[in-house]
Amino acid sequence: MPEVTLVESINLALARALEDDPNVIVLGEDVGINGGVFRATAGLQQRFGAERVIDTPLSELLISGLCVGMAAQGLRPVGEIQFMGFLYPCIDQLANHASRLRNRTQGRLSCPMVLRTPCGAGIRAPEHHSESTEAMLAQIPGLRVVVPSSPERAYGLLLAAIRDPDPVVFLEPTRLYRAVKGQVADSGEALPLDVAFVLREGRDVTLVSWGATLKETLMAAEELAADGIDAEVIDLATLKPYDERTLLASVAKTGRCVVVHEAARTGGFGAEIAALIAERGLTSLLAPIARVTGYDTVIPLHRLEQYYMPSVGRIVAAARRICQFG
Repeated sequence: MPEVTLVESINLALARALEDDPNVIVLGEDVGINGGVFRATAGLQQRFGAERVIDTPLSELLISGLCVGMAAQGLRPVGEIQFMGFLYPCIDQLANHASRLRNRTQGRLSCPMVLRTPCGAGIRAPEHHSESTEAMLAQIPGLRVVVPSSPERAYGLLLAAIRDPDPVVFLEPTRLYRAVKGQVADSGEALPLDVAFVLREGRDVTLVSWGATLKETLMAAEELAADGIDAEVIDLATLKPYDERTLLASVAKTGRCVVVHEAARTGGFGAEIAALIAERGLTSLLAPIARVTGYDTVIPLHRLEQYYMPSVGRIVAAARRICQFG
């Protein structure tokens, strides 16, 4: 089984979807001739033709609007937005049209579209190229939000997103594109959406994260193990709708929870997880819920970028602090 990077697994999944389903269309800025800004679509236009891998004008509103129109007429478009900071013009189409189409037509139409975009900091890029605003998207009813954290999960979850009958925003952690490798069989097998993955079992504290910060979270779990603290690590993977059952079962076992995400703290998705546990898992808790997050500021330029993002040290310190309770 070949080892591939996360961006290569995205390419594999897109090629598989294009090959298996003639209704799948890939579109976006520079996705065809150039193969995308991160080369996630490299070679696809040469293989499947310019009518199925389409270079669009530089307009995110156009890309998202085309996806809605195509999906309403039975196609399965996969649009690419080059960076998450460029996603904001798409909110009109996502919130007012894509997410509402099934409800608006009383089930007569659905909107099987995927909007892919790199997200997060860590590659020394400018601020608009380093956003993590997934909580904003999770607030839109009718929209799925998926964030893979490994090549294996990127491949399976992207295939599931493309095959889903409703709209999905697929957020790809930029700094993991070429930083991790995994064994990915190009089998066409999808992974389930709306399911969290337990990456490491433990009994003392639950560490919950998604996307790029899973890397630091897993490293923190290893460091905690050296201190005799047994951490369970959960990859949420699908943020909307998220896997409440797995989270609550883990906290019932450990009695403690640390939520880790790169997005700003206030209004971040970690607050939603904390609220769930407070509402439905309060009697399991032995300590306050902790959050390790980005800061309430614009993403700094590269000299301060590493200070902004959750570090192994910050995660370990939070876990140690709450393990002193109970």
